[in-house]
Amino acid sequence: MNTERPVNLTFSTIIRQPVHAVASFLHRVSGAFLFFGSAYLLFLLDRSLASELGLHGVRIRLDGTPETYLLWLILVALIYHVVAGTKHLLLDMHVGDTHAATVVSSYLVIIVSGVLATLAGFWLW
Repeated sequence: MNTERPVNLTFSTIIRQPVHAVASFLHRVSGAFLFFGSAYLLFLLDRSLASELGLHGVRIRLDGTPETYLLWLILVALIYHVVAGTKHLLLDMHVGDTHAATVVSSYLVIIVSGVLATLAGFWLW
């Protein structure tokens, strides 16, 4: 009998998940974040279209403030969700549905999303 297994799970206990499980979880999290982040984007759109003064207010609001970071996080979630969604669409068409291909494509999704998120940060600032 293995006596080194944990008796109870705590927050400090590390449970290692396979990379495709992490990529799938992040895809769901990014979708939820986009759902709630879209309310903020609609608020900014409403303010910017209300008047010329409202557009100026949105520009000032997003000029180097913490709200710019929120906008970048929403953009990162959109990037990741699109890249991971493309992977899922390819899996639905049985392209790369072997275990080895799924692991490689999951790493590829994380790397491509990271590069695109970095480029989006440079573009935003």
